[in-house]
Amino acid sequence: MTNPTYHTTERTFKARIHRIIFEADTPAGKLFDIVLLALIVSSLVTVLLESVQPIAIKYQRIFTILEWTYTALFTLEYLLRLYCVQKPAKYAKSFYGVIDLLSILPTYLELFLPNTHFLLVIRSFRLLRIFRVFKLINFLHESKHLLIALWAGRRKIMVFLFFVLLLTIILGSFMYVIEVNHNSGFSSIPQSIYWAIVTLTTVGYGDIAPVTPLGKTLASFIMILGYAIIAVPTGIFTVSFIDETRNRRAAAAEKRCQNCNKQGHDSDAKYCDNCGQPLA
Repeated sequence: MTNPTYHTTERTFKARIHRIIFEADTPAGKLFDIVLLALIVSSLVTVLLESVQPIAIKYQRIFTILEWTYTALFTLEYLLRLYCVQKPAKYAKSFYGVIDLLSILPTYLELFLPNTHFLLVIRSFRLLRIFRVFKLINFLHESKHLLIALWAGRRKIMVFLFFVLLLTIILGSFMYVIEVNHNSGFSSIPQSIYWAIVTLTTVGYGDIAPVTPLGKTLASFIMILGYAIIAVPTGIFTVSFIDETRNRRAAAAEKRCQNCNKQGHDSDAKYCDNCGQPLA
């Protein structure tokens, strides 16, 4: 028979590990998350420095030791997370679970597939835990509203992007016809479309430039048009964001506490922030 004391001890140990790893409210949990973030940042700095050739040649052995140390610590942390949660498979498939796994895989993959080492910059996504550690979860709620606004205006933005694509094809083809015989770099229609995109977005690399008066006139028109076009998606997003804010405030105004009659709660609030009673 299995010793009941063993199961009790194991459950207590799991609960203790869970509090430390997943609950930033406790001193031990906050310390764990701060140390984890420090390790992530130092690991990213190591990867960035290793990409600088002179530094990599001089300190290659140190970088290798550091990287395997970071990988061993992150692997242990990942296994502990799977160990202490009730549903390991669910956590492994969650956003943070996938990021945790991807942050340690490149080091192991490099043993079989060269040049995968610099995929370790994926660890930067793990810094999202800083929102939980320092109680900045409200910023995540605000980003949610931004995403809702973007999604609401997706059709208008897609139509706008399709129009811009057609415009660059037409303008690029015109420039090809104008400049093709003047050795100015417009050697093909795709090359001319690339120039039109660079010019319309006001990037202006300068690797290709028209030389004829008509080509320069068309280029000037495209440059001015670029400033007008940039404002369109901004306006679409602004309208969507205003609508989302208005809907959120209307939903908040409707959330009235039946106990203390207070209204104006957040749209996703479940309890009254005045008396603590559940909201209808």
